[in-house]
Amino acid sequence: MFKTIILFCSTVIFVNCSSGPQVPEKERDLITIGAEQFDRYLPRIAGKRIGLTVNHTSTIGGTHLVDTLLQLGVDITAVYTPEHGFKGNVQAGEHIESQESTYDFRIESLYGKSKKPSAEQLTGVEVMLFDIQDVGVRFYTYISTMHYVMEACAENDFPVIILDRPNPHGSYYDGPVLDTAFRSFVGMHPIPVVHGMTVGELATMINEEGWLLNGISCDLEVVQVGNWTHETPYPLPVRPSPNLPNDVAVSLYPSLCFFEGTIVSIGRGTDYPFQVYGHPKLQGDFKFTPRSVEAAKKPKLMGELCSGVTLADQDPEYTFTLKYVLDAYAQLKGEEFFKSYFNTLAGNDQLIKKIKDGWSEEQIRESWQPELQKFGELRRKYLLYD
Repeated sequence: MFKTIILFCSTVIFVNCSSGPQVPEKERDLITIGAEQFDRYLPRIAGKRIGLTVNHTSTIGGTHLVDTLLQLGVDITAVYTPEHGFKGNVQAGEHIESQESTYDFRIESLYGKSKKPSAEQLTGVEVMLFDIQDVGVRFYTYISTMHYVMEACAENDFPVIILDRPNPHGSYYDGPVLDTAFRSFVGMHPIPVVHGMTVGELATMINEEGWLLNGISCDLEVVQVGNWTHETPYPLPVRPSPNLPNDVAVSLYPSLCFFEGTIVSIGRGTDYPFQVYGHPKLQGDFKFTPRSVEAAKKPKLMGELCSGVTLADQDPEYTFTLKYVLDAYAQLKGEEFFKSYFNTLAGNDQLIKKIKDGWSEEQIRESWQPELQKFGELRRKYLLYD
C-alpha cells in the first residue's frame, strides 16, 4: 500500500460566487485548492497519459481544469464524470451515456451503464486525477464515484491523485453511522450522514481501512488544500449540483434530504430547492407548486399546491437536525409518510422505527452516540487540516 500526502506552498485568489457567510477577505484569498498547486502534481504526471475524474466544479479561478491542463501541455486521455454529468446540469438520478466531445479525448459517464470504470474505459490511462467539489454528506454520490475510481485504478495498477478541496460541512460530524447491510450508491461506507472530512481525507480512510473491494488499496496521493482548516468557512464558488443553488441549500441538504424518502417535497421544481419543504396537507404559511424544470423534470407533487415552511431567507447554518422531518411527520403520519428509500438514506432501519414510536430528537441522537463516537476516533486518524 502506498500513501503520499503532498503539502501546499502556493497562494491563489479565491473568488466567492455564491451567497453565504462572509469570510474575511485576507483569509479567503489565501485558500488554495489542490488543483492550483501545479508544482505539487505536474512533475508526477509529466509525460504520462492522464485520466481526469471531474465535472463542472473542477475549476481554477473560473477556468476549467481540463482547459488549464491542456494549455500546460498535459496529455489527457479520457475524462470521467459522476452523477449530473460533465456540465453538472443533468437532474438527480438521470442515466447519462458516455459521449464524444469537442476535445481530443472521450468523456466516459460513471452514472450510466456502470458506476465503476471498466478496464476498457481506462485503456491508455497511466495516472488518474480526481478533482470534484463535494459537500461532505454521506448520500451525496461524488464520494461513491471516487470510491469506484480508486478501486478500478487499484485493479489496473496505476495511481490516483486527489486534488483536494474544502468541505463546507467540515467543522463537524453528526447523524447515524451507516449499517453496511444498507450499503448502496448513496451510502457505501460506515460513516455518519455528515462525516466532516474532505474527499482527500475520506479517500485516505477508504484506502487504509480496506474498504475497497477485497481489501485492495491504490497508490494514492492527496494534494492538500492550503491555508484552510476544518473551522474555516468555505462558501462554494460553483453550485455543486443543479438543486443546490446556494450555500443555504448546501447547509440544509443533510437535514432536508431525508424528505426524499417521504411524501414531502423539498422544493425540487421551484426556485428554492432544498430550502423549503411542504405537502398539500401540511400546515404552513409558505406556498409553492413544483413544476417541471430542467433540473427536475418530474418533481414530487408536480402541479400540486403545497403548504409548508421556507428556510430560504436564513443564513447558512452548518448543522444537522431531524427537527423538520419530525415536525412534518407529526402532521402527516396518517398519510403513509415514509417510503422505502428513507432507510437507504438513513443507512439503517432503526431511525424510521424510532420516529414512528414517537422518540424525540434528543432520544434519537442519544441512540446513535456510541457508533458516532467510534467514528470520531477513526476520523481523527485521517484529518489533514487540524
